[in-house]
Formats: sequence, C-alpha cells, structure tokens
Amino acid sequence: MNLEVSEPIDFSSGDHLHLVRKAADKENVQPKSDQHYTSSGSEGPAQTPRNPQPKTGEPASVYVIQISDESTPEDSSTNVRGPFSDASVRRGFIRKVFLLLTVQLLVTGAIISVFLFWPVFFVILFVLACCGHIRRQVPANYILLGLFTILQGLLLGAVSVFYNAEEVLWATGATALVTLALTLFAVQTKWDFTLLNGVLFASLFILLFYGVLLIFIRAYWLQLLYAGLGTVIFSLYLLMDVQMMVGGRHHHSDLDPEEYVFAALNIYLDIINLFLFILQLIGLAR
Repeated sequence: MNLEVSEPIDFSSGDHLHLVRKAADKENVQPKSDQHYTSSGSEGPAQTPRNPQPKTGEPASVYVIQISDESTPEDSSTNVRGPFSDASVRRGFIRKVFLLLTVQLLVTGAIISVFLFWPVFFVILFVLACCGHIRRQVPANYILLGLFTILQGLLLGAVSVFYNAEEVLWATGATALVTLALTLFAVQTKWDFTLLNGVLFASLFILLFYGVLLIFIRAYWLQLLYAGLGTVIFSLYLLMDVQMMVGGRHHHSDLDPEEYVFAALNIYLDIINLFLFILQLIGLAR
C-alpha cells in the first residue's frame, strides 16, 4: 500500500468523503488469480495456470491523504485587536495614571508638611481667634476652619500612637459621654457658668506652666494631678462655651449671629482637649 500526499485541503468541507469511497472501491477490486489460460486444441495441452505477479514498478493501491492546516486558538488570538490598539485609549490611560499619581504625591507632601511646618497650625488658630472680619467672610472662614480641623486631626493622630487601641477607644467613649452630659446640663441648669470666664482663663495659664514643669519632673502623681486638673478645667470651659452659644439669661452671651465659626471652634477645642486629658488619665491608670 502506497500513500500519496496531495495539496492540503480542509476536511470540514466534506471533499475527503469522495476520496475515502474511491480508496475503498480500489481495495475491493482484486486480481483474478483462478483464471485459466487455454489455447486452441491444435496447439497442444493446456498450460498450468499461474498467478500473475504485479510488476514491481507499479503500485498495487494508491491512497490519497489530504491534510489541511487548521487554525489554533493561539493563531486566532493574534488576529484579535487588543484594548490598547487604539492610540486614544492608551493616551487616556496614561493621563489617568499620572493624574492619580500627582494627587497621591500632593496628599503625601501635605501630610509631611504638617509635621515639618507645625507652626501653621497656630497661625490658622490665631487668624480664626483674633481676625473677626476673616472668620465672618465666606468662604474664607470655612476654608480656614477645614484646614484647622485637618491639622488638628493629624496632630491628634500623632499623639494617639503612643497609646494602645483599647485606651484610645475608652477615651473616645468617655469623652462622648462627658460631652453629651455637660451639654445637656449647660442648657437646662440655672447656674451661669459664663461668669467663670476670667477664672478659667487664669486657670488655663496655671495649667500651661504646670505642663512645662512636668517636662523636667517625671513624677507619676504630678502627671496624674495634671491630667485631672486639665479634665476639670476643659469641662468647665465646655459648659461656658455652650451657654454662650445658646444665649438667654446668661451674663456673657453676646455672640454675633455671624460668629458661628468662632463658636464651633471654641467648642471643638474644648472637646479635643478634654479627650487628650481623659486619654492621659486612662493611660496613667492602666
């Protein structure tokens, strides 16, 4: 049996069926080996029949096998256009990447600058506390108050890392409860805490000098007393600022209606300082 390979064709077209049938027909045709060759009676006895042998130069059967090249998934995938085949899509992708990268670097630089240029915090506080025309001007007052809040939050986070998470959570919960209780008490009580404005201001300076003294004297009981005094002073400050905000029958309640930023800043500082002293108390107690 000889095999002959012709030009490749596609098997899916059905042309190979004709070739298979043709090969099968050739297989069924066999040479007649039992045929007798006889001569006429005058030529003598009949010759002994012999099976004919095929010539060596001629093929007995020829089968045609046609092989077609089929496309593989890898070949077909190369013809599909990728998502970045369009130049405009690539340019848009690059713009988005660099835009996000720029924002990330700016935010990182701003956070680093807070710790490098921390006097900015006090500059904003001074402007909001002393420059009445600026804190009444919209949107400058909102912008300054927002910057001050961000800076205060970052500095507060830097302080909180010296305590464990449980202590910070306890201090946060205690501050929230104390703030709510003092606010309700300040609104409903008949006592006028606005009269304590001068006393609290003097007490704040005493507390400041006491804190400077603790830098050189690291005594446990002095630190505990410092944290307790700070908690009491800023609790009274919270009562006074709430009563000044609600006004009414209190002696010092002459805030201008446009001083909402100043009132919010005072109460915010009271709560933040109250949180810091409560956190210090919890840290010393543990």
